[in-house]
Amino acid sequence: MNVLVAGGAGYIGSHCVRQLSAAGHRPVVLDNLVYGHRTAVPAAVPFEQADLGDEKAVAEVLKRHKIDVVMHFGAYCYVGESVTDPLKYYLNNSAAAVHLLSAMLGAGVTKFVFSSTCATFGVPSKLPMGEDLPQVPINPYGQTKLDVENALRALAHAGKISFAAFRYFNAAGAAEDGSIGEDHKPETHLIPLAIDAAVGRRTSLQLFGTDYPTPDGTCLRDYVHVDDLSRAHIAVFDKLSTPGAAFFYNLGTGTPNSNREVIRAVEKATGKKINVVESARREGDPPALYADSAKAKRELNWKVKFPDIDSIVATAWKWHKSHPEGYGDR
Repeated sequence: MNVLVAGGAGYIGSHCVRQLSAAGHRPVVLDNLVYGHRTAVPAAVPFEQADLGDEKAVAEVLKRHKIDVVMHFGAYCYVGESVTDPLKYYLNNSAAAVHLLSAMLGAGVTKFVFSSTCATFGVPSKLPMGEDLPQVPINPYGQTKLDVENALRALAHAGKISFAAFRYFNAAGAAEDGSIGEDHKPETHLIPLAIDAAVGRRTSLQLFGTDYPTPDGTCLRDYVHVDDLSRAHIAVFDKLSTPGAAFFYNLGTGTPNSNREVIRAVEKATGKKINVVESARREGDPPALYADSAKAKRELNWKVKFPDIDSIVATAWKWHKSHPEGYGDR
């Protein structure tokens, strides 16, 4: 199929582009390069630079490339920034996504795959986290993702589209061959921050909270490899043929790792000791978040290739070791 990957020059989107090609599909990338990297997109993959909110430009791309399905990875994802600058997130994550959907309907494209987040649930009422939990976001980032989910529900109910929304947990790792990986400016994710501290690109790693009700006192999180995420998004294509179809899946390994366990995995991969500075808890950090992904495994035959933190960190280290400056375009 011809697949438009919105945000396809970003971290998760660029990995999905390669998985699409490997599965025999024809990806087309649309990205405004605010956070994406042009060099993350293979030269053979068509690239269109445009804003999702530009309905005319997006509709033209959809028609010219005869797009069959749209995958949306084009959201802003800094939770803290969403609190301090919520309008930025409502404009890009909610409003621009609605414009994208409008452009799709105008171009006759009715299949949609949405990159959502476990942040739509807020603080979970039970663990592991299944799809049926109450959705009570505690920050604008999670709320804007839920806004799009609700718009998708309404459109599917009206028979306008079919869609799947994937709520995943801590995306991590890099392509197995080390060709593409994680390069955020600023970087906020634990694994790349720990790697930077291990190799001396930063003097220390700040560890927020050591008094949580967890085995070692630090937060527990569910790390899922970026390529495993990508394969789930592609596996759902066959279920989108029926107008009005609506699917929701939580994606994670189901086995959480503590912050200290992640730090030890990075030290093991790099062979370097990390200077850890212990700090107070950050406001809004739940003690534990991890997924129940039984539904995705059952309905999509989704299999996790990277089930443990050591295998995930090994791929991240391969990327960072060979690309110490990331893509080098910022």
